[in-house]
Amino acid sequence: MKFMITLITVFMLSLFSTGVFADSLEDRLKALEENQRRQEQTIDEQRKLIEELKTQVKEGQPAAAPAGAAAEQTAPAGEMQQQVEELKEKVDKVVENQTRTQPGIFNPAIGVVGETIFSYHSAKKSEIPSDRPGGYDVNQRSVELNIAAAVDPFAKAYAVINGSADSATGEVNLGVEEAALQTTSLPWNLELKAGRFFGEFGRLAYIHDHELPFVNRPLVLDQYIGGESRTDGAQLNWLLPVDHYVSLTTGLGVQFGGDNPPNNVGEFRNFSGLNFWSRLSTYFDLTPDISLEPGISGLWNPHTTAQWDPSVQGLPVSNGNTFTERERRLVGADLMLSYKPLRNNQFQSLTWGTEVLYSDNRYDGTDGAGNAIPGGSVGSLGLYSYLTYKFHRQWSAGFLFDFVEDAVNKNAKTFAYSPYITWVTSHWNQIRLQYTYTDHNAESTAAFGLRPDHAVFIQWAWIIGAHSHGWQQR
Repeated sequence: MKFMITLITVFMLSLFSTGVFADSLEDRLKALEENQRRQEQTIDEQRKLIEELKTQVKEGQPAAAPAGAAAEQTAPAGEMQQQVEELKEKVDKVVENQTRTQPGIFNPAIGVVGETIFSYHSAKKSEIPSDRPGGYDVNQRSVELNIAAAVDPFAKAYAVINGSADSATGEVNLGVEEAALQTTSLPWNLELKAGRFFGEFGRLAYIHDHELPFVNRPLVLDQYIGGESRTDGAQLNWLLPVDHYVSLTTGLGVQFGGDNPPNNVGEFRNFSGLNFWSRLSTYFDLTPDISLEPGISGLWNPHTTAQWDPSVQGLPVSNGNTFTERERRLVGADLMLSYKPLRNNQFQSLTWGTEVLYSDNRYDGTDGAGNAIPGGSVGSLGLYSYLTYKFHRQWSAGFLFDFVEDAVNKNAKTFAYSPYITWVTSHWNQIRLQYTYTDHNAESTAAFGLRPDHAVFIQWAWIIGAHSHGWQQR
């Protein structure tokens, strides 16, 4: 509760410390007109000053003077003339800025991102598992409309509207993927974000699908987070006041994960029903060409009733026992090691990224008759690791390794191996080819009916208009 009070206090102070805000567009226009009038008045005063200085310069130069006296007056007169010219140049720049027209001054930056996936799976839909059919498939995975603009000198806002095709009907379902307000002038190196956004957890959980260095999101992120780290909440970032770069982020929200619904604890949500997460990251230049970015993250949901599927088999699997998740815990460590030669960084680089996650969920149990039985916890481990080599300005190739233990049955293990090659035709257009072999142990096959799968993907992604994050390739 103290944390919430502190967070709200900081937020309210930042709002009220900014002065008086314009209540409407009409007030903003009046303020702009008043500001322009003042600047024009300043320009007139500066012009008068220039004329006075010119007059003083002329009056300070006699018609005829001895050579010695002329030499004495040359230096101060020359300095005064130089000052006049500099002042005149500044005034001309102010006049130019005043007369420059900006028809789109109140319009936000708008961009669109499209992503199409052509694929083939050797396994059936139920054996992968996936919401897409096995065999041949074309999936318009996403079309994103990105809108961003400054709200005022103290905050900016952005929104991402995403549309994806339904696998059964083919109809496009639109949804608000992100819509958040972000401060830009809080004291003490603080930055507050609120609304719907991707919470900062790990290395790739808060990166959009088309920004990943490979086609599909790693298995461990799908299994433990629910894909992208989307949340409805607030997040505070603090850049520590030390010489070395250290960033600390903490946040809270009613959900965490793109596939997870809001955590509705019955008819009344207590504070323990919220999700809390944090991330600590830093950066090191090991050499002029090699950099290291490590980080650690944590997620805690003290009371997760009604979070995810309430019926969990496996503690133990017998006689119709069911287990309902009551507490969610997740910790992770990640790092990225990059080699980018200063003299050739546009044509050559080598990046190794990896992340390890440990899920420790607690469950309450009931038997087939609905009677309470001893619950338990499931501790599962998962990781991904990839290596990408850029050998040309437009070409790169890499390999991704996936391993994950099921979040509700740690004995069910899945492995995946994915070589890929990417052709970046321009800053706004890229094509990627990827092959993925997914294998499962006997427990996965017995518990969930999963089978080995050979898959081939062709990803075609493009950008038009403004797009803030571009191809991050992290």
